[in-house]
Amino acid sequence: MLGTVLASALLLTGAALTGATPAVAAPAVAETGWTPAPIVWTACPDDPDSPTPADGECGTLRVPLDWNSPGGPSISLAVAQHRATDSAHRIGVLLADFGGPGSSNAELAATPSVFSPEVRARFDIVGFDVRGTGRSEFIECPVTGEPPGDEPAGPAEFVALKTYSEQAVSACRARNLPVFDHADTGVNARDMDAVRRALGEARISFVGISYGTLLGQQYAEQHGDRLRAMVLDSSIDHSAGIERFLGDRAAAADDAFREFAAWCDRTTTCVLHGQDVFAVWRKALAVTAGTPRAQSELRTRVLGDMYHPNWDDLGQAVADTAAGNPPVTAQFAYNYDSIRLAVVCQDFDLRIRNFAQYTALHAEELRRGPLMRGSTLSHGEAMACLGVHGPPSNPPHRLSIPRAPRILLMNSRHDPATPYAWALAIHHQAPANTTLLTYEGSGHGVHDKNACTRSAMDRYLLTLAAPEHDVSCPA
Repeated sequence: MLGTVLASALLLTGAALTGATPAVAAPAVAETGWTPAPIVWTACPDDPDSPTPADGECGTLRVPLDWNSPGGPSISLAVAQHRATDSAHRIGVLLADFGGPGSSNAELAATPSVFSPEVRARFDIVGFDVRGTGRSEFIECPVTGEPPGDEPAGPAEFVALKTYSEQAVSACRARNLPVFDHADTGVNARDMDAVRRALGEARISFVGISYGTLLGQQYAEQHGDRLRAMVLDSSIDHSAGIERFLGDRAAAADDAFREFAAWCDRTTTCVLHGQDVFAVWRKALAVTAGTPRAQSELRTRVLGDMYHPNWDDLGQAVADTAAGNPPVTAQFAYNYDSIRLAVVCQDFDLRIRNFAQYTALHAEELRRGPLMRGSTLSHGEAMACLGVHGPPSNPPHRLSIPRAPRILLMNSRHDPATPYAWALAIHHQAPANTTLLTYEGSGHGVHDKNACTRSAMDRYLLTLAAPEHDVSCPA
């Protein structure tokens, strides 16, 4: 679940599996008696990992640790803004969340080159590090030893993996209290409205990418009347039960691989051009079959190359592995491996009780994604959540946003991480005030794919002119 989750590339036993969550929407959230203090702005420090100097302003905002007890302990959130360059024609504030979970929205806002000059001219671009990320109570888990393989072959291996996960979650929670228990996306949406109030804005615009789209959806549910405009690029479907969470992503990974194979067949520079791409892939899987961790790393590397996409590197990785030289895997960005325990495991019901349930779910992954053997992204998240007890604090549900303005949904038809099926599901859940733009190509994140996608987003943000009907942009 990834905004850009990959940095360098990247039941019931004896009963039917559940594939969707109930049609129960989160209620609107009333403002409490709590009032935020104004944000004091200072020059932002340069990000050592960015080639571009920061030219925005940074500050902090203290918010209640527990929004149900606003008079209790508080925590500090890092906030940054890049003021509109044409202040005379300023429209307002545009908040942005680029997902992960784990990315620093404050860093992105301080140097918002992802947005066009026209958008930067008319909006103050604002980002805040959601809980557990960046400079907002950063969550980092202690090292708890080498984990078992995450595809257990029998009950004993499942128990070993579950025991390891329980110990890892317990250690991570202990190290990162109290924020660990108050970091789900529903809480972050309430923080976002605190940022709005601290800025003194009656309404805000919002752009969310990947996991950031869930923050946008939950804000629209809680505070839809505080929104001017919203763009959701590569959407997370919060209504997905565990079967669809795993199965839809498995199918999406296979779909993206088939797009790579088609590209390779027609592109002479592909290292596998003229060969049976699927046969070479099967050989690569066979080479790593005796070492489950190596195979998982190969599949993660390939999935990462599908993100933006990097077809040349993907082909070389497959060719090298088939020849007996597996490449080094891509690494997950930021603190994703840690924060997913406090966020993804609380936003989705990924509890797997026993080996029989796991077997049924894994069979569904393999049925829907036989080429890639499922998605290492969703499978890894579900296995990491094995050690989480109790129901999710932010239970999944169908989207209900009657008070929100028209929202522009954008998605690749061949997205390996946030399946196109998820964008369609969200569109069907809120047909009255969503418009879907389909990028007819591959990759994750489409707002900057080409002139068609860029102009659609910019026109909507600047003029509120969303397409009247669903549209598509050619690849």
